[in-house]
Amino acid sequence: MIKAGIIGGAGYTAGELLRILIHHPGVEIRGVMSESQAGKPISEVHTDLIGETKIKFTDEIPADVDVLFLCTGHGTSKKFIEKNALPKELKIIDLSQDYRDEKEGFVYGLPEYQRDKIIGASKIANPGCFATAIQLALLPLAANQQIKDEVHIHAITGSTGAGVHPTESTHFSWRNNNISAYKVFEHQHLEEIKKTIYSLNKDDLRTLNFVPVRGDFTRGIYATCYTRYYGTEKDAFDMYSEYYKNHPFTIISESNPNLKQVVNTNKAILNIMVYDDKIFVISIIDNLLKGASGQAVQNMNLMFGRDEREGLNLKPSAF
Repeated sequence: MIKAGIIGGAGYTAGELLRILIHHPGVEIRGVMSESQAGKPISEVHTDLIGETKIKFTDEIPADVDVLFLCTGHGTSKKFIEKNALPKELKIIDLSQDYRDEKEGFVYGLPEYQRDKIIGASKIANPGCFATAIQLALLPLAANQQIKDEVHIHAITGSTGAGVHPTESTHFSWRNNNISAYKVFEHQHLEEIKKTIYSLNKDDLRTLNFVPVRGDFTRGIYATCYTRYYGTEKDAFDMYSEYYKNHPFTIISESNPNLKQVVNTNKAILNIMVYDDKIFVISIIDNLLKGASGQAVQNMNLMFGRDEREGLNLKPSAF
């Protein structure tokens, strides 16, 4: 049984993580730290967990755990690790962007990119949500040296991607029936995307043009990518199917997918089309699951030698 602890337990990613771990057959939750909510039952903050757990938040670091999930804000994870003397044998999965450069012994935790390294790792830097969707769209092309021109990326995300604390552009009255682009060509996830794609498509580094968009829905990412391509649609479909044949959560669909197919699941669904000399890839994920907490549990399973699908048999809603 894996003994797990969570730091930063009051946010969206922690809530999703708890929803998974409470029912994971191989995990015992030993503590959930939240200084702002210490003493409160978890179900008072994550109200969907009412009747499912009696755990209360604490203001202390969970002790006697095998793995510690850091669901803290960007910049906070690094400060937490530097401030606290954590046991050397403790495994860490950080959901912030603080260690995605793979410094200080962290491994970038995208299983479809480097599952073997994750299996042997003690510290994982969980990928960003946009980065996950976009990299899954481009990995087979990069691995087969098929990125020969600029890549154009457009991705729209739900409001939960901005975190639990409301801002001018995340509260309902602004977000509802609205849409807007932001951080055009300079989103922070571009660095990790480039690092991965350039590591595979080594001989032909091309510009990745990324336009992120705020959507008027709560969860999910719908990403589209296109670039020049010198093959048939069957060639592309076979290339993607071959690349992902041993990755259970990434599905190649022959039909045009919609976002509700992945919401509340750890799935990524890809659809590939070729138009004349261009390949067009749709990639959809749930930003809080495959883009955050679900992928964190997938990484935990791999780190502890378990089936990566364990505890992640999550079902989408048809409506």
